[in-house]
Amino acid sequence: MRVRFRQVVALTAALTVGLILIGVYTKAMGAGLTCAGRWPFCDGWLGLFPADWASFIEWFHRFVAMIVGFMILGTTGGAWWNGHEDRIVYAGVVAVIVLPVQILLGANTIFNYGAIAQVAHHAAALVILVALVLMTAWSYDEGY
Repeated sequence: MRVRFRQVVALTAALTVGLILIGVYTKAMGAGLTCAGRWPFCDGWLGLFPADWASFIEWFHRFVAMIVGFMILGTTGGAWWNGHEDRIVYAGVVAVIVLPVQILLGANTIFNYGAIAQVAHHAAALVILVALVLMTAWSYDEGY
């Protein structure tokens, strides 16, 4: 069975929703504070692996974010290289442009753990999600 582009972009959007929910849980647990302002490292072995439950939550959020980030890059690249409609490619480009901003805003939530940092980080996540949902909807409309 051949995996179609629309299935890949739908999976990317679904994983983005999951990532946002993990991020909400991370915030609710205050897990970002376990890193003590040492982004991109945290606590634990070599600053890379979690030392306790709170740092595991933060570590897992970052790990899933990395996977989703690569999926966003791959999905957008696939849309462009395979000649999908311009609106699909442009929505992917928006997601890719906001992605590094989202990463920096995520680092900012470690250094400036407050409402403004959290809202900015979440708003960027929602921009990416909207772009991916549009890509998904338009890919089903495209008829591939």
